[in-house]
Amino acid sequence: MAGGWRALLRAARRYPWPTNVLLYAALFSAGDALQQRLRGGPADWQQTRRVATVAVTFHANFNYVWLRALERALPGRAPRAVLAKVLCDQAIGGPVAVSAFYAEWSDVLALCAADQLQLGSHALEDSLHWTLWFSVGYLPLLFTTER
Repeated sequence: MAGGWRALLRAARRYPWPTNVLLYAALFSAGDALQQRLRGGPADWQQTRRVATVAVTFHANFNYVWLRALERALPGRAPRAVLAKVLCDQAIGGPVAVSAFYAEWSDVLALCAADQLQLGSHALEDSLHWTLWFSVGYLPLLFTTER
């Protein structure tokens, strides 16, 4: 079994882009499935498949390229460099990712029942809250282990 892990780690180091895209899609999909499970409803595998498709086609690739470009433009792990990366990511990368999220979900919002979009409903508010919070979740990726 240990040999299998070593082979997997070698492949991940040799092909970082596909590895990151597949891992991102798996985590995105698992998060969607877990959210459905915690809400107590039946599993909607079509939605989970759409989430995985969006993760593979846009979000994973965008984040890989964006964070790599950011690391090349602002190298280092000193506090000043990390702060510059965070500010740049939140000023440029965050709005692009959030805009893409809402562009992808605009058809879903258009199909929502009118009662979900009323002031008493928290569906739209929760969606915005978690989208903004998720963009802050990228911060650990700025602390790379490579030298």
